[in-house]
Amino acid sequence: MGDYRRLTSDLTPELRDIVVEIESYAKTLGLDFFPTIFEMVDYQQMSEIAAYGGFPTRYPHWRFGMEYEHISKSYEYGLSLIYEMVINNDPCYAYLLRSNSLVDQKTVIAHVYGHCDFFKNNASFAHTNRKMLDEMANHGSRIRRYIEELGHDEVENFIDVCLSLENLIDQHGPYIRRDPKPKPAEPYSSTPVPAERIPVPRLPSHRGYMEGYINPESYMKEQQEKVLQEKEKEKKIPRKCGP
Repeated sequence: MGDYRRLTSDLTPELRDIVVEIESYAKTLGLDFFPTIFEMVDYQQMSEIAAYGGFPTRYPHWRFGMEYEHISKSYEYGLSLIYEMVINNDPCYAYLLRSNSLVDQKTVIAHVYGHCDFFKNNASFAHTNRKMLDEMANHGSRIRRYIEELGHDEVENFIDVCLSLENLIDQHGPYIRRDPKPKPAEPYSSTPVPAERIPVPRLPSHRGYMEGYINPESYMKEQQEKVLQEKEKEKKIPRKCGP
């Protein structure tokens, strides 16, 4: 149990044993996941983490404070409750709400392992950064450095513009497999198309057995001659050059 004491150091001994037991059940059932670190937090800490999108640290911006107020007030007024949060990372980080009952904690821990298996094995997450906690911390340090150099208002206004485009970006776009060598366009051919291969307009026929009566052979030949005459006229008209 040495590893579990390290990964779940702030849990009670009872919860630590429950984590070990539930993980063994999950592996027995065939789940495959990264090591999971459980941390116990109160509702204020949970609201802060949720406002940051599940990450413990982010760059400074007013929208995180607005989101925190919304989440914390919803909890205080009994409108919503976040039982847990889990982050797609290697190792996975999961936050347990300290006020949950023991039954709730068992359910949440089992639920977390389902999330972790999904994160590791689902194709939608295959290209995600498994060190997102470190990347988010690095982003926060970089933005704070820009604020010191350029000023808070300048950097915040720029972030506001970037975030206004956030919902227009296809997050799956960089990972779509496209044909690396598009097929070249077919060269222009001056060989005339046989008359029998030229599409000819037909009168609508909703019954197969009526086709010969609605579009008889004489009518089709007449239409074919009209199409050929139109194509001959097009050849005599010079193409327009320039705008």
